[in-house]
Amino acid sequence: MTSRTDDPDAQEALRRCVEGGDGISVIRGGGNSRTWNNIQYRTGLSAWNVGASKLSMNVATIPPGGVAFAYIHVDFEVMLYILEGRVRHEYGPGLGRSVENGAGDFIFIEPGVPHEVYNLSQSESVVAVVARSDASEWENIVPYDRGGEDRKDGDAGR
Repeated sequence: MTSRTDDPDAQEALRRCVEGGDGISVIRGGGNSRTWNNIQYRTGLSAWNVGASKLSMNVATIPPGGVAFAYIHVDFEVMLYILEGRVRHEYGPGLGRSVENGAGDFIFIEPGVPHEVYNLSQSESVVAVVARSDASEWENIVPYDRGGEDRKDGDAGR
């Protein structure tokens, strides 16, 4: 996994993108600004820049042929809406199940479900809106070892 958002300089950069903050905060459109686990993210809304306490949301891009290596969301839900491209999630114990999705599909990932994400195209990016019931974005995500035992408590892969 690459960078978390616990760097004070990164947090300040995220805050500079926000307008308002007096009850309504706004981030105007922009390009990708951060990378985590081979996924590029546009600056979105989170505890780091708008003081959210229960939610975070941003736009994720998986480059052509990209893979977000196996991980688990510990104690929070994720919802995705695919804007562009085709993606495959391998998920469950040992990542033994899979589902493919494309533009217009909604995806819900329960807490504790191990999954690995593949862009199915070698020429086009996958772009998705990502909403999490965790305001800290990536702080409560742990790697998953595909060969490890079946665990849903977030300790797999540690």
